[in-house]
Amino acid sequence: MTFPFSANSLVKDIVNELPKTSDVFKRYRIDFCCGGNIPLSEAATQGDLDIDSILEDLKAVYEKNESKETDLEVWTNSDSNTIIDHVIANYHRATEEEFKMLSPYVTKVSRVHGDNHPELLKVYELYQELKKEMLEHMAKEEETVFPIIRKLADGTVENREEAINMIIELEKEHDNAGAILKELRKITGDFTPPIDTCGTYRLVYNRLEDLEGLTFMHVHLENNILFPRYI
Repeated sequence: MTFPFSANSLVKDIVNELPKTSDVFKRYRIDFCCGGNIPLSEAATQGDLDIDSILEDLKAVYEKNESKETDLEVWTNSDSNTIIDHVIANYHRATEEEFKMLSPYVTKVSRVHGDNHPELLKVYELYQELKKEMLEHMAKEEETVFPIIRKLADGTVENREEAINMIIELEKEHDNAGAILKELRKITGDFTPPIDTCGTYRLVYNRLEDLEGLTFMHVHLENNILFPRYI
């Protein structure tokens, strides 16, 4: 797993390849949109910033992203409690953080460009619906259903039929989230922004596609590995 960026990498190229790095640039107040066509080293010099610290933060984002690639092979043979803990730590928390960080960008782009690109108003609407659905869904998993699955795993559940029905309900919620993401992908032309759009516009589409991937892996671990053990 070789870190692909260096001080000579253009800021805009880093964000285009790994949209989550925009959070790092935002924290350092580095303009990755209009002023992103410069090497990282130059951006650091302009802001009187420590290039090594920036690279370390970028590397942390990269490594966190790459670690997701091993989920399928690692978690298939893991016990249910381990999978639940992994989903909460790596998907629930990451999804909550992404909604928090992405929401201002979605709002800004729809407000600034919505008149000329009315599809952005629908993107905003769908995004808010997805955000509400997923936050409520994850809270239900952590507060109610995951504790019941833990009891199913150790054989101490009192009402197995009720527990199974709760799991089935979660799968229906997964289907609904998938339908929203499918509509988002359709209305954005597979998350492809118009050629003449600004960096923030492109960033929103890139991160929406990343959010789709994060959600799909979250659902995969539950629907295809965890839930079938009890249904």
